[in-house]
Amino acid sequence: MRGAVLAGGAASRYGGVPKGLLSVGGARILDRVVEGVQAVTGALPLLIANAPGASAWRPDLRTIPDARPGFGSLGVAWDMPFVPDELLRALVDGAAAGNYDAFLPESSGRRGLEPLCAVYGPACGPAIARRLETGDLKAISFHTDVRVGILSLAQVRGFGDPDELFFNVNTPDELERAEALWRRRA
Repeated sequence: MRGAVLAGGAASRYGGVPKGLLSVGGARILDRVVEGVQAVTGALPLLIANAPGASAWRPDLRTIPDARPGFGSLGVAWDMPFVPDELLRALVDGAAAGNYDAFLPESSGRRGLEPLCAVYGPACGPAIARRLETGDLKAISFHTDVRVGILSLAQVRGFGDPDELFFNVNTPDELERAEALWRRRA
C-alpha cells in the first residue's frame, strides 16, 4: 500500500508560501502528514504537486504533478496537522478488512464524510475519471460506482474531536488557531 499527499492551492493566502510548508507546533504540516502516512503504510507517500520547485520540499519523496489540475483532490490533504497515525491505521485496516474500494471516516463536516483523509483503491481511479469527464467535481460523487466503507463517527471520536482531527489550515487565522490547538494538546 502506498499513500499520496496532495499539495493543492495557489499559495495566495500566505504571501506565496505553500500552506503545507507552514509550521504548527514547530514542524512543517507537510512533514507531519508524510510521517503519519509513512508510519502506517511503511512507505514514503507520493507528493502530488504542481508548484514549481515542489520536488525540493521533500527531496526524499517522489513528486508528480496532478494529472488533472483544477479538478479537485482526493487522498490525504497536506493541510491537516492533527490526523493521528492511529486514525490512518484504522482507515487502512478497515479498507482491507471489508475489501472496500474506498474507506472514509465520518465527520461532522458538511458532507458527513472526510474525503481528504481516506483510503482509495485502484477501482476508484476509473470511477473518478468518469465523473470528472462529466464535470462532476464533488469529492464523493463516484461513491455509487465503487464499494465504499465508512469508519463511523463514534469510532472517529475514539481518536479525538473530529473538528480538530480534520482541521484544515487554509487561512492565517486558521494557522493561529492550529498553533493554539497544538499548545493545548501538548
